[in-house]
Amino acid sequence: MHIQEWLETIPAVSIYLLVGLVIGLESLGIPLPGEIILVSSALLASQHGEIDPVVLGLCAITGAIVGDSIGYAIGRRGGKPLLDRLGRRFPKHFGPQQVALAERSFEKWGMWAVFFGRFVALLRIFAGPLAGVLHMPYWRFLVANVLGGILWAGGTTAVIYSVGIVAEPWLKRFSWLALGLAVLFGLAVTLVVRSRMKKAAQAVSVPAPAGAEIPAQPATRTPVGE
Repeated sequence: MHIQEWLETIPAVSIYLLVGLVIGLESLGIPLPGEIILVSSALLASQHGEIDPVVLGLCAITGAIVGDSIGYAIGRRGGKPLLDRLGRRFPKHFGPQQVALAERSFEKWGMWAVFFGRFVALLRIFAGPLAGVLHMPYWRFLVANVLGGILWAGGTTAVIYSVGIVAEPWLKRFSWLALGLAVLFGLAVTLVVRSRMKKAAQAVSVPAPAGAEIPAQPATRTPVGE
């Protein structure tokens, strides 16, 4: 059964709770389809009046902010060993290349990695725990977390709901055409993102030239953003 078809069978209150829970768990660091659930629920709200898009957006925002904050606390307490355990359990999401790419993004962009990470599937899962592991000052993390959560969760809900309202009559007449175009667009985006992620991961894991001097690692890590 398609996600949207399944969502149509449950009460509105359950949809609110489901959206908040799934997005919260994804933000905490568990690989779940939070964005798919949010988009499907927002589209469903545009077709069913009993689902309030404002309440739906608030639940999504709350789940995103709370989940990221819990992930930050877990990462701060668990440190590097936590990432190692997650890498063994979820190698496709927390493997060495993915961790190296995420760390490089955080070290380069700091709190902006948390903010913009909301819009990138990989960083959305990493943002909270990795910010804690790297000891990013909590106030910086909180600002980026709140702003990013509002813009991503609230913005996605508003945009998809509005598009659903406008496009519903057209989609009823050209449903198969719309489905085909959506699938082709999704495949194209997936291929482009995977290609860029692979190139970035390869750049991170390139070995040092033979004979090159490897600088000594410092005993302690300077917190990100300080």
